[in-house]
Amino acid sequence: IFVQVPEAKESKNRLHLDFRPDDQQAEVDRFLRGGARRVDIGQGSVPWAVLADPEGNEFCVLQARRS
Repeated sequence: IFVQVPEAKESKNRLHLDFRPDDQQAEVDRFLRGGARRVDIGQGSVPWAVLADPEGNEFCVLQARRS
């Protein structure tokens, strides 16, 4: 669950989360439905998705590990 607060993000994240689900696209879709949004932080073309919660805190959804 993402919970919005009235204050804006003021500085760099104190914690960065990387998620590694079995199904990257399904997890990205789940986060987007929950209120996250895609963001461009200058990552260029990479195999992970960079998202942010409603406050602007960035996190990544990585590809599944290869067996």
